[in-house]
Amino acid sequence: MEKLFTCFSLLTKNVNNVYFISKRYMLKASINHILDKKVMDRYIRLPVPCNKVLATYCWIDGSGINLRCKDRILNCTPYSADVAPGWAFDGSSTGQATTANSDTSLKPCAVYRDPFRMEPHVLVLCEVYMGDGSPASTNHRKFCNDLCEFHRAEEPWFGLEQEYTMLDVDGWGLGWPKGGGFPAVNYEFSYCGIGAKYIAGRDICEAHTKSCLYAGCDFEGTNAEVMFACWEWQIGTTIGIKAADDMWMSRYIMGRIAEDYGVVITYHPKPMGPKHPGVGMHHNFSTKRMRSDGGYKFIEECIKRLEQNHMKHMKSYGNDEMTNRMRLSGKFETAPFDKFSWGIANRKSSIRLQRNIKEKGKGFMEDRRPAGDCDPYLVCGLLMDTCLGSAGGGKGGKCK
Repeated sequence: MEKLFTCFSLLTKNVNNVYFISKRYMLKASINHILDKKVMDRYIRLPVPCNKVLATYCWIDGSGINLRCKDRILNCTPYSADVAPGWAFDGSSTGQATTANSDTSLKPCAVYRDPFRMEPHVLVLCEVYMGDGSPASTNHRKFCNDLCEFHRAEEPWFGLEQEYTMLDVDGWGLGWPKGGGFPAVNYEFSYCGIGAKYIAGRDICEAHTKSCLYAGCDFEGTNAEVMFACWEWQIGTTIGIKAADDMWMSRYIMGRIAEDYGVVITYHPKPMGPKHPGVGMHHNFSTKRMRSDGGYKFIEECIKRLEQNHMKHMKSYGNDEMTNRMRLSGKFETAPFDKFSWGIANRKSSIRLQRNIKEKGKGFMEDRRPAGDCDPYLVCGLLMDTCLGSAGGGKGGKCK
């Protein structure tokens, strides 16, 4: 005991040399994390009548990035969107309609197996339409699907790379020091890294991977990203509208899984400020002509069209133009927001081509400009609209 007091006395003589380490309270305030999942499992395992199927209807709300859902009981499993019944909801409570004219309808567009309740239950992805039959302001699926159908002969392929950041419920990075501190990690070790020093939240990533595969998404892979607690998953390469459909459903699944863990998922393009890497969603795009022998020439033609329409795309390449401008600073493997560029194997360009594409004379392009919170329906639609022409047969049509 005497030695203990002597040690304490030596420490307190010069308080400037004493470092107080505050205790971490990660996820302490998360109600969902505290709830006992074992108790919930008791009810999940209860059998239901064979003629009762739980269908969760999911849709994009008025924010353009958040998803909403509600459940209904069906008498049989709808294995396709064509046989899933339509539904309605209060659009005034989702930022999509006024209180005086709040009726909005849900039109099923894709059906997935439910990874939370499992078969025969389903998740139903829906488009939102207003009372007069027009698409809601955040329904860009119709714009994209019309272009997919019009250019069906070109067989447009899309591969999407969704980056995201995990946050504690207090809004600070998952595993980041509390009180506004930053992780003492060299970013070169977090990308595709392993180990508790470099990685946070792998359980969520693993759960999301299995759930998306079970649901039926064209889920192609995942990896830890450059920033601590930042990850990425990939959808496709997939033909037509399915890549964007699968991306939105995989976002929904991620939100539900993170809810179970008491973690917040953000797609904000620059969640931790200018001194840290941003969050994007790179779009890989090709057509039948690009993938055929001699397709490199057509790729170059499309790049010229994209350069001519650069700012038109930039206005729609994120949920908020200003936050994507913060991300596209010319640093952290990004091109400047206002300046279009392209290059071979250049990750600081707007459009990147893999090195072997020029050698083979065919392939695809990677658009690195879209923000993490972009709408893939809108981005995929704009790529087709600019490179192939509008659904009306012209060139460079405008999205609605």
